[in-house]
Amino acid sequence: MSTESLIDEESAARVGSIAATAIGEVNRRDWQRWAAAVGDHNPLWFDADHARANGYLDVICPPLYLQYCVLPVTPLTGLRPDGSSGAVSGSLAFPRAPKRMAGGESTTFHLPAYHRDEIEMVRTISSIVEKQGRSGSFVLVTWHTSYRNQRRDLVAEATTSMIAKP
Repeated sequence: MSTESLIDEESAARVGSIAATAIGEVNRRDWQRWAAAVGDHNPLWFDADHARANGYLDVICPPLYLQYCVLPVTPLTGLRPDGSSGAVSGSLAFPRAPKRMAGGESTTFHLPAYHRDEIEMVRTISSIVEKQGRSGSFVLVTWHTSYRNQRRDLVAEATTSMIAKP
């Protein structure tokens, strides 16, 4: 059994740095297609009169859609064997722990996003730690992601984690 750390020096040095940034426009037709496809028929996303009656200026973007309006499209040939692109993770390598899986996500929504809002995502590496689990050692990476609109208002923020295993 090796006592060599799963966390390489290059990755460890990136804690506190920005892993990824992206900008995308919120588009009513796109979020309505997405909401319909995932079975979310909340009238706040579709019915302007309903949205206004509930205190909004117009229909609003489903909060969980924010990440999709900023993510780039990755061709299948650009995906890792685990199905991820690595783009929003900051392409952390972990040569001794190449297998990836989602560790969890917690999101706080502050303001609604409306049609044609421009959303900027900034993802920062919060921590990289090696842990011991039932099946052995693994790396737990945590990011903090903020989503701001064109007025620099904080729309949402998320804490996301990933597990990397040998």
